[in-house]
Amino acid sequence: MVTLIAMARLADLRWPSFIDYREQISTFYEAGAYSLAWVSNNQPTPQALALIQLFKAAAEKGLNPDDYDSPRWDNRIARLRAASVDDLMHFDLALTVCAMRYVSALHVGRVNPQHFKFGLDVGPKRYDLTEFLRYQVVYSTDVNAAIAALEPRYAGYARLKAALGVYMKLAAQGDGEAIPDPGKTVRPGDSYSGMTQLVTRLTQLGDASPDVSSQSAEEASIYQGAIVDAVKHFQRRHGLEPDGSIGKGTVAALNTPLSVRVEQLQFALERYRWIPDSFPQPPIMVNIPEFRLHTMIHQPGAMPLDMAVVVGKAYQHRTPVFADYMRYVIFRPYWEVPSSITSAELIPKIRRNPNYLAVHNYIVVDGAGEAVGGGVMGGLLSGAYRIRQKPGPKNSLGLVKFMFPNSYNVYMHGTPATRLFARSRRDFSHGCIRVENPLALAKWVLRDNPEWTEDRIVAAMHGSHTIQVNLTHPIPVLILYDTAVVKPDGQIYFFNDIYGYDTELRQVLEGGYPYPD
Repeated sequence: MVTLIAMARLADLRWPSFIDYREQISTFYEAGAYSLAWVSNNQPTPQALALIQLFKAAAEKGLNPDDYDSPRWDNRIARLRAASVDDLMHFDLALTVCAMRYVSALHVGRVNPQHFKFGLDVGPKRYDLTEFLRYQVVYSTDVNAAIAALEPRYAGYARLKAALGVYMKLAAQGDGEAIPDPGKTVRPGDSYSGMTQLVTRLTQLGDASPDVSSQSAEEASIYQGAIVDAVKHFQRRHGLEPDGSIGKGTVAALNTPLSVRVEQLQFALERYRWIPDSFPQPPIMVNIPEFRLHTMIHQPGAMPLDMAVVVGKAYQHRTPVFADYMRYVIFRPYWEVPSSITSAELIPKIRRNPNYLAVHNYIVVDGAGEAVGGGVMGGLLSGAYRIRQKPGPKNSLGLVKFMFPNSYNVYMHGTPATRLFARSRRDFSHGCIRVENPLALAKWVLRDNPEWTEDRIVAAMHGSHTIQVNLTHPIPVLILYDTAVVKPDGQIYFFNDIYGYDTELRQVLEGGYPYPD
């Protein structure tokens, strides 16, 4: 066994190298005096059989059963009765490798999010894998319960698993006939030759009730009534403008293969495993592809929060994925214009219009923060001066900003450009997060500061001074990236992969074990 472990490779595994688990596997067998853990009398133990059944059902958890050798275990078991000592050790070690991979995948995910340069740390979630398997699985009377306890316990995760089951069944039935391209936008009242396929698809996906197809032949060719409502429902669930018009975006979403939707749900489950098991305070979450902010968990006394946001533009100004703590709020903030924006956007405008800064309430300051008079272009070009926007309703940060200090210099703030919140796709910022309702967010984050009533918050937002308020308790902030979400009412939403992170995750997962750590 020692020699087998040292080699860190079993040729008949789907993914032969287990170099990433070699040290833990060595400790696991050392704790058992190198005896077999999963075989007794040339037969797999009940615990081994329970693990193998979990491997076979891994798809229900959003995992790939083949990663855990699911198709190979029946043959391996059949050969055990006549197996040599070396064969028994090989079987036992193979099961230990697959068990460690499976258990880790369920608890912290397969790929470390930091591989993608995300500011999420799964380190605090890690546990003694060797001890868990040796003392909670090898001798367990309920292996399923022991391992299920490692999964995220959030309601959103459970809803995703249920939705995955639904879409796996739909995918198994096939995509059906494609929705034909109408060539031009189809609006309510128009005739559309693809009505039959449209009704079938919307009924299959649950956006239309089965009785919408009970129309006369003449009625069935007209895009109207309940089917328009069904299209609007579908559009809402897929991040599209719910106007009921059937254009290229809606047709593309309707024709997206169900296998892609299954994959989106699988990726969402993977990313759920990257977040902490619990939080000291109810966290605020921003889901970048959804363009929404909401409280991720609800606790007694915590008001639910849900609003639209504007995030960083794809791809040049992507809002980073990370977690930190909100620590203070600033009412009537100054905006310290980043040098990149000064160079790329403001200096050309100043050259075209020397009064641009004054008109838009900007001032130029030196390194000490003191205002500078005329002749500022040289200092701006050299970096000796910087531009600052004064507080007020025209300030680019609005009337309040929410600070969770981080290495990305990203924060949340209001905005005078409120018209953008009416758009279905909202990636317009330079990376920071603009919130639709800064007053509601301020009330929520200051709920543990009783002296900060709504009236006082409104007064601070519209007052004459810049005010910083430190939070009584820092609030966890999660900036995440999920292209599939299941709402508390069970509605399943899908969003576009605006930053390409689904593609990146797919490429890594296709490479198999050992995954980047």
